[in-house]
Amino acid sequence: MEYTISKLAKLAGVSSRTLRYYDEIDLLKPSRINSSGYRIYGQKEVDRLQQILFFRELELELETIIQIMNDPNFDQLNALMQHYNQLVLKRARLDTLIGTIDKTIAHQKGEIMMSNNEKFEAFKGSLITENEQKYGEEIRGKYSDKTVDESNAKLRGMSKEDYEAMEKLGCEILELLPKAFETGNPSSEIAQQLAAKHKEWLTYSWPSYTKEAHKGLAEMYVADERFKAYYDKAIAGGTEFLRDAILIYVNE
Repeated sequence: MEYTISKLAKLAGVSSRTLRYYDEIDLLKPSRINSSGYRIYGQKEVDRLQQILFFRELELELETIIQIMNDPNFDQLNALMQHYNQLVLKRARLDTLIGTIDKTIAHQKGEIMMSNNEKFEAFKGSLITENEQKYGEEIRGKYSDKTVDESNAKLRGMSKEDYEAMEKLGCEILELLPKAFETGNPSSEIAQQLAAKHKEWLTYSWPSYTKEAHKGLAEMYVADERFKAYYDKAIAGGTEFLRDAILIYVNE
C-alpha cells in the first residue's frame, strides 16, 4: 500500500510539514516521486516512521535518531525490544510516583502518617529507573552488576538530607562547568574545584570511590553521546573539559 504525504501524515498523526522536514534531513525519504511531483511512501517508510516516533516518544534528539537509524547496522527488531523495556521502566516509574502522590494526599488529609523518607522514596526510585533506562547496559558492562546493584541500594537507602544535598551538588556542577571552561585550563583552581565537586557527588551513590573508577567514568562521558549531551548542555565542549579536569584531579 502506498501513501501520499498528506495521507501518511493523517495516518501517523503528524503534520505534512514534519514529513517534508524529515525528508530534507535524510531521516525519512519517500520511496519515490510520482509524475506529478508528489512524494509517495510505501510500507518500508511507514514502518520507519513508526520507529522514528518511538524514538521521539523516548525524547531522543533528531540528530541522535538520524545517527542511529542511518547506521547500516541498525536492527529494527532489537530497537523495538529496547523500546518495550524502556517503556515498561517508565510505566513503573510513573506508577511509583502516582503511589507517592496518593500517600501524600492522604497524609495531607490526616488519614495516614508519611515519613520524610517515604516522601522522597519515589524520586530516588525514579532516578534509579531513569539511570538504568539510559545508561544501565554500559555502566553494568563497565563496572559489573554487583557494583551497580550496590550503588542503587545505597541510593534507595539515602536519607532525605543526603538526597537533597546530592541534587544540589549536581546543579552546582552544571553551574560551575561554564565558569571553569572559560579559563581554558583544566588544571586551574576553579576546574579542580569542579572535579572535586564531581567526586563528592559520586560518593553519595557509589558504594566506594576509587580514582581509577572516576577516571573511567570521565572517559565514558566523552565516548558516549548520551553522557556527552548531558554536560554539553551546560556549555559546548564542556564534557571534554570536565574529563580533562578529572584526569588531572585523580593523577595528583
